[in-house]
Amino acid sequence: MKLSRPARRAFLVVHVAASAGWLGLTLGLLALGTTAATTGSAVAVEASVRAMKLFADWLLLPAAFLTLLSGLVLALGTAWGLARHRWVCTKFWLTLATTTATAFALRPGVNEAVAAVAAGRPLPDAGDVLFGPVVSLSAYVFMTAISVLKPWGPTRRGRAARASRPTGAAPRPRQTA
Repeated sequence: MKLSRPARRAFLVVHVAASAGWLGLTLGLLALGTTAATTGSAVAVEASVRAMKLFADWLLLPAAFLTLLSGLVLALGTAWGLARHRWVCTKFWLTLATTTATAFALRPGVNEAVAAVAAGRPLPDAGDVLFGPVVSLSAYVFMTAISVLKPWGPTRRGRAARASRPTGAAPRPRQTA
């Protein structure tokens, strides 16, 4: 399947916007988690973890799934392919891992923190509200860097596809993904 130029551009805009949104939400979670973990005010802790819950329940998963879906469409619908270049494979698996971690680790940790604070107990573990955003932010910055730098070259499948082109055939034009 090959995307037309307008479709590729549209999916690229959606992918970059969703990815930037996901990165921004994670920065917001990190700021809220830092506030919850370092403040001495019970009111500030409760407000911070409740805001984190709002982000985690309503904003993070849609941004994550939109990023994953648009990236998958771009990989499958362009010359980059899903398994032709190492940086594309790396981005796909990291996006899948961070989406899964958001759903099954970050959200439950935030929900536990909200339940504890709402019941008048102290924040159970500052790591619950800080670890997820720190790891996610690191992964997103890394994925952004490899999207720009496109390191490591083609995979074995990518090299085989290049080698199977007839000699004298013009190489495919470089697309930015």
